[in-house]
Amino acid sequence: MNKTNIFKFLGILGCMFAGSLLKAQDRKAPAYPLITHNTYFSIWSTTDKLTESSTQHWTGADHSLLGMISVDGGIYRFLGKETTNYKTIVPASDEKAYEVKYTENEPQGDWKAENYNASNWQTGAAPIGDDAKNVKTLWKSHDIWVRRTINVANPASINELFLKINHDDNIEVYLNGKKVYTKEGWTNSFQYIALSNSDKSALKAGSNVIAIHLINTAGGRFLDFGLVDKLKDNAEKVQIAKQKSVDINATQTIYNFTCGKVDLKLTFTSPLLMNDLGLFARPVSYVSYQVKANDGKTHQVKVYLSASSNIAVYRPTQEVTATKYATAKLSVLKTGTVEQPILQKASDDMRIDWGYFYVAAPKTSNAIQFVTSEKDAADAFRKGNSASTAKQGKMLALNTIIPFGAVGKTAVEKYVELAYDEIYSVQYFNKNLRPWWNTSGKETIENQLTAAANEYKTVIQKCEAFNKTLYADALKSGGKEYAALCVLGYRQSIAAHTLVKSQQGEILWLSKENNSGGFINTVDVTYPSAPLYLIYNPQLLQGMLNGIFYFSESGKYPHPWAAHDLGTYPLANGQTYGEPMPVEESGNMIILTTAIAKAQGNAEYAKLHWKTLTIWVDYLTKEGLDPKTQLCTDDFAGHLARNANLSVKAIVGIACYAQMAKTLGYDDVSKKYRDIAESMVPKWIEMADAGDHYALTFDNKDTWSQKYNLVWDKVLNLNLFPQKIYDTETKYYLTKQNRYGIPLDSRKAYTKNDWILWTATFAPTRKEFEALVHPVYKHAIETESRVPLNDFYDSNTGIRDNFKARSVVGGFYMKMLADKLNSK
Repeated sequence: MNKTNIFKFLGILGCMFAGSLLKAQDRKAPAYPLITHNTYFSIWSTTDKLTESSTQHWTGADHSLLGMISVDGGIYRFLGKETTNYKTIVPASDEKAYEVKYTENEPQGDWKAENYNASNWQTGAAPIGDDAKNVKTLWKSHDIWVRRTINVANPASINELFLKINHDDNIEVYLNGKKVYTKEGWTNSFQYIALSNSDKSALKAGSNVIAIHLINTAGGRFLDFGLVDKLKDNAEKVQIAKQKSVDINATQTIYNFTCGKVDLKLTFTSPLLMNDLGLFARPVSYVSYQVKANDGKTHQVKVYLSASSNIAVYRPTQEVTATKYATAKLSVLKTGTVEQPILQKASDDMRIDWGYFYVAAPKTSNAIQFVTSEKDAADAFRKGNSASTAKQGKMLALNTIIPFGAVGKTAVEKYVELAYDEIYSVQYFNKNLRPWWNTSGKETIENQLTAAANEYKTVIQKCEAFNKTLYADALKSGGKEYAALCVLGYRQSIAAHTLVKSQQGEILWLSKENNSGGFINTVDVTYPSAPLYLIYNPQLLQGMLNGIFYFSESGKYPHPWAAHDLGTYPLANGQTYGEPMPVEESGNMIILTTAIAKAQGNAEYAKLHWKTLTIWVDYLTKEGLDPKTQLCTDDFAGHLARNANLSVKAIVGIACYAQMAKTLGYDDVSKKYRDIAESMVPKWIEMADAGDHYALTFDNKDTWSQKYNLVWDKVLNLNLFPQKIYDTETKYYLTKQNRYGIPLDSRKAYTKNDWILWTATFAPTRKEFEALVHPVYKHAIETESRVPLNDFYDSNTGIRDNFKARSVVGGFYMKMLADKLNSK
């Protein structure tokens, strides 16, 4: 290659690199928070451009918000995607009952073939799975083979053939013997899989056979399927608004668009300000539109929002009602299911199907509101139709048109409110509890919507001020990448909780263990998320501990250690996790109670629960130094004996108890437990010392692990472990980093980003802290897993092992907490 060509080649490479770098920089998050109030009212965009995907609930189900703007009659879409319409060819069980032939023993012969004789197979109704409450045929083996005979009248009339399927987990699907779909992994809802023309040609008029082999590798089992035809879109095409930027702040996500001769600033605000629990718990978000001309002229503008009734259902097949009405100040649309099964189910992959979803606009905005089917919504706006055409049905749309009139170079701002009234939020030891904003049962959602409208400008100003303060504090603590992670974690962590008051009058800030079991008020989920709440309102952390203390102190949980959880969300009637984590949860509860005392400057909260704390600390003194085989918070890694990091938790927990005793003036008690903790440290060092690092387990010096539990020794100024341990571990971790972070330990490449940020917090220097944080930030903006930030992933590939949308990202705030507590 001559020099000229070399330079050309290098130039092309440079452009490619710059382009890829620009693309990476364009991404601000793996998923973008839009509406974030609690685990049910939680809507996200999973693409960097707001128009490239339908908006979704954190579980992945479509919770569609569709936005369009009319500029002098020309229409631009700026939010979400229009509904794809399908015609059923072969129904799945959500539409019509059907039966299949199945066997759990590997069949002989070509079981996939259309003419295979399956007469000796069993017959069962769909869906098939292992959850007796939600399936018609139980399947609990490793493999299952399924055949379904179907009839299709006229395959030639099909526009685009799609497989409609929900499966858990690995699957192969055959149509008349031809393989048409295969996947390793599972789905959480029906997916629509486009089949090729070749696949479509396998379908014939009359009788056909769909044959499936399904393998269970982990977790649950499930199968339901059918065939659909994607209908042709005969609607007039709209233009796509040009997205110029997107910015994420603590309480807001802000998009800027060019829509022809008009610029649009679109702001989603969930005012989650922890210093005002009334505002914090108000279940109202704002969608604000700021419009101005970009050519110096005047243009006629109106903005349209269509919100799906699926926001108020568990399954899209549920019937809903929708109504339009007005209050003194607002125009309102309301939707909810016909059946209203309040608190009648508990599960992880679940959406709310009780209570009501609202779209409201101030009467002063002259909004036009109407209800249609979801498939007809966008077309109604395009054609200028605003008459309601539906009151009851499936997949309805709540439509709002806001006329802006003539818009020039001066920006004009208007907004709509989105709200959800759960009626009852959780069941707490067999008592149904209303949401915090309506503890009395006398408040109304209309009053909440009106208050939100009256306070709009003030609330937005408060949110903007808080956004700036939080970012500045995070930037000071850990730099730009750290600050970006803290911003990403803020609304996500909060939206995995609900706020209620117990029948005993105590605050309850109850988490849902999203995408990892669905448990309510899990202690080892509270533990990593705690730093966020310790900084902004320690009362909320009390609300995370109160239920666990009550569970023990009421005698409902008789063990001498802390419980793991209070049930499966939203039913908090007692632990449903399969086994205890005695050292883990007892240590967590004592450490977090101490952190509350440190943050509040007194130990009065600890004093209320001193007897229980004493029982737990005595368990730690007996069993904590060299733990027997048991689970820790990293339960996905399995049971482990002689876990050095779990031992650290016990030692720190004992020292925390001593610190609280000293604060309360129990000097003799304080000395006793401080001496115990101090005596354990040299024993721990001796057992864990592996030369250039400290081991994962005391019995194997060839192992290593992140000792994230050590961070409290620094944060709470316990001064237990010598600095050498922090220096040695940090230096070693930096030799073990992969592309997206340090592995959790020496066993596998997976990692937890919350624990990395805790580990980074005790790094001796800012440079080392930033070096440990950088791969975590890189993961957030590069991972293929486009879900609300997942905390458990492969440190080489960045692909999530599991987990998404969890509250534990509140743990990102550990460095900020350390700086705050140590500045006092």
